[in-house]
Amino acid sequence: MASKKILVVEDETDIRKLILYNLAQERYQVLEAEDGEKALRLLQREKLHLIILDLLLPGMSGLELCRALRGRPETARLPILMLTAKAGEADRVVGLEMGADDYLTKPFSPRELVARVKAILRRSDMQVSAREDAGYEKGRLKIDFATYEVTLRGRPVRLTLKEFELLRVLVQNPNRVLSRDRLLDLVWGDETFVTPRTVDVHIRRLRKAIEKNDRKPEWIVTLRGVGYKFDEKAVEA
Repeated sequence: MASKKILVVEDETDIRKLILYNLAQERYQVLEAEDGEKALRLLQREKLHLIILDLLLPGMSGLELCRALRGRPETARLPILMLTAKAGEADRVVGLEMGADDYLTKPFSPRELVARVKAILRRSDMQVSAREDAGYEKGRLKIDFATYEVTLRGRPVRLTLKEFELLRVLVQNPNRVLSRDRLLDLVWGDETFVTPRTVDVHIRRLRKAIEKNDRKPEWIVTLRGVGYKFDEKAVEA
């Protein structure tokens, strides 16, 4: 963890310095930006492992910056922990839909912040063992578990890290119904403050990325009151 480089994008100086201090205590390399424009300039010359991003920023908002990062191939999978002063569910959902991997509501405990950072970095570091299956290829869908690349009909599909991990779990359990709680365990692990609603948000984003018609999904099927399953026969059709 010592070599991990984290960018903190926060316009409130006291909060930014608090985050920097606590991450430095864990021996992370920490950069800082008080607005989205400076953050983008840093991203052009720095190789980052995580961004801690405030939702409310002057000029370019945190949501706009998040959307911009997800639209670029070089930052499409860069983990993002979003900070928000708003506790409403709608605000959290919007952040997740824009591509944030996790969120933390202000005021927050520095200890919890560090725990969230460690959890996100641990997930992003997960490497597929040489003993494991190298990937998945059925019909029009091809997934390389080692390089985190997804192609559909020969064209690349951009997914966030969490979306990729969710897709991997689904395809590795074809035709098996997985409850929201089970998906939370497999994809989000020991993260706290993550709800079944989080699964629904990521499933919706994943469907938009790979389904022919995300409003009438054929591959990732909902079983109401039970959970989701990956219909492998539909993929092969």
